[in-house]
Amino acid sequence: MSESTSEAAGVSGTGAEGSEAFKAAGTAGTIEISAEDLRAAEASDTGETDSAAVASEESRGPFSGRTAWARRLETPLRMFLRTETGSASVLAGATVLALIWANISFSSYEKFWSTQLAVSVGSSGMTIDLREFVNSGLMAFFFLVVGLEARREFDVGELRVRSRLTLPLLVGLTGMAVPIVIYLIANAGNPAMHGWGMAMSTDTAFALGALALVGRRLPDRVRTYLLTFSVVDDLAGLVVIAVAYSASIDAVPLLAGFGLIGVVLIVRARGVRYGPVYLLIGIAAWVAFFKSGVDPIVVGLIFGLLTYAYPAHRESLEQASEAFRSFREQPTAELAQSARNVVRTAVSPNDRLAQLFHPWTSYLIVPLFAVANAGIVLNAGFLAAAYTSPVTLGIVLGYLIGKPLGTAGCAWLVTKLSHGRVRPSVGWGAVAGAGAVAGIGFTVSLLIASLALQGDTLAEAKLGILSAVVAASVLTWIIFQLVNRLPVRARLRALLGTAEVITDLAVPVDPDRDHIRGPEASLVTLVEYGDFECPYCGMAEPAVRELLRDYGEIRYVWRHLPLTDVHPNARLAAEAAEAAGKQGAFWEMHDLLLEHQDALQPRDLIGYADSLGLDTRRFAADLRKHAGMAHVSEDVDSADLSNVSGTPTFFVNGKRHYGAYDIETLKKAVKLAKARALISD
Repeated sequence: MSESTSEAAGVSGTGAEGSEAFKAAGTAGTIEISAEDLRAAEASDTGETDSAAVASEESRGPFSGRTAWARRLETPLRMFLRTETGSASVLAGATVLALIWANISFSSYEKFWSTQLAVSVGSSGMTIDLREFVNSGLMAFFFLVVGLEARREFDVGELRVRSRLTLPLLVGLTGMAVPIVIYLIANAGNPAMHGWGMAMSTDTAFALGALALVGRRLPDRVRTYLLTFSVVDDLAGLVVIAVAYSASIDAVPLLAGFGLIGVVLIVRARGVRYGPVYLLIGIAAWVAFFKSGVDPIVVGLIFGLLTYAYPAHRESLEQASEAFRSFREQPTAELAQSARNVVRTAVSPNDRLAQLFHPWTSYLIVPLFAVANAGIVLNAGFLAAAYTSPVTLGIVLGYLIGKPLGTAGCAWLVTKLSHGRVRPSVGWGAVAGAGAVAGIGFTVSLLIASLALQGDTLAEAKLGILSAVVAASVLTWIIFQLVNRLPVRARLRALLGTAEVITDLAVPVDPDRDHIRGPEASLVTLVEYGDFECPYCGMAEPAVRELLRDYGEIRYVWRHLPLTDVHPNARLAAEAAEAAGKQGAFWEMHDLLLEHQDALQPRDLIGYADSLGLDTRRFAADLRKHAGMAHVSEDVDSADLSNVSGTPTFFVNGKRHYGAYDIETLKKAVKLAKARALISD
């Protein structure tokens, strides 16, 4: 059932610029990888694509120098990284604003944030000041987003392979423990020892923003690695706040709070998807935890962790298509509401809530928190006293030494003890750089400082936290500058490592049944799930052809995924390709079908068979008997196992490709895959 045809024997890398191009011998030629290729190819792993990849429809051609069409896909990880990175500049600006305000008039700064807010219902009520409202109220939404991201990573992200949970868990906890030890040593016998939690947590937004500034060409896998253990850091930090920095505990409201969380589980089990219901329960739980003495921000985290994530399933998309078709035929308000509900359920609650709250927390709530908490008066006397204070020194040393030592040291030790079975998903240069940038602790550190300290000691702690942000950014820049000075192959190994990435392709390529173009011994295998009637597949086809022409050592595999709910002729066209394959002409028919997507009726299909010189009587008989249905159904089943719900969907060496499908993006993804394969060899 397999036909292997090599489209081209020579390979020429076209994306390398400058003397840093990496020329590595391949199985059928030479491939070039520049630093820019590496960055952009890794960006495609999370769906991050350059807008320059989008060109006009008119310039598209089957063998043009650059395929014009690019389809942008918004993936949760891509949106999370982009929002966190972009918000770092807003957060930095908010911090500067707080410092300016406090140094112009510290009394007005404190007076404003000490403004009392009161809410009462009948004889019951609560009073908090404006700063506490931000720290314990609005920041609950920040920790909701933290919980959502942790749950997403656990359900569909890097941590969905449970064996991969061990390393970030240990790295995250060790990266907290070592700075705490350093802080405790620096403050032994000092009443400020109680503030040990200030030196432990990484600010993910600031850290990602710093990486964007100091490592513009870093692969996004470095950011993903940082994200996996910083999520553990955030979760553990919140537990520390709830346990070590809460006031005296009142058991009755605490039990009421946990009871309300149990109500959430019951309501969800009964299929309730109405957001305001959960909002009201969440507010009630927040009040209960507030009354109990436990910092109520824990409610946000718990709600986030309870919100499951899942990819859109093909069945739900088919239901959405049917609901929209019903509305199109009879546009009534009732059918509009039905279609809206069906479409909403196709997307996981985790993704919907993250899309709703993440921009607000990143661009408003956390910067507002910075304005409320980062203000300190800076003068020569205070700076001289603070930089000799054990509080300031304990925080700075904890972050600058403890974080890199704890995270990188733990990763190295786990790798050694497991004999390489458990290892980071990046190279050791990236591990060191991520450990250094993890020394940026801002949000949780300031939150704990405001809970644990007061007066001059609190000001010294804030100075230590701000100083660590600047110093950790500089240290990170130095590390990646040294990595970039390495020879290219060593640099690739330092950034990418040799660990295998998660394989998203559930059913491996089988030369005995799959349709394959290119040599079977290739280092790079590109699998496409496609639909002959899908216009996006037709637009992607020129890019695939050009890829095969320029990189002859690629093994290209086509698998069928006819979207019958929107493309009524797709399944018969797939069976026609299989019927042609029985006569040794699968790829010829494949090309014709994608070139004539608007003509896929039985008469058209038989005409294509005749033009290819096939036995049309046998071809027509195979169509009538649906002889290719079994093969098509097997492909569809394998797509479901890999959570493929739309077309075209590409896998490069078993890893799902997100982002654009233009020629430049696909070339970079192929170059990166080959670089990984060569490094592993």
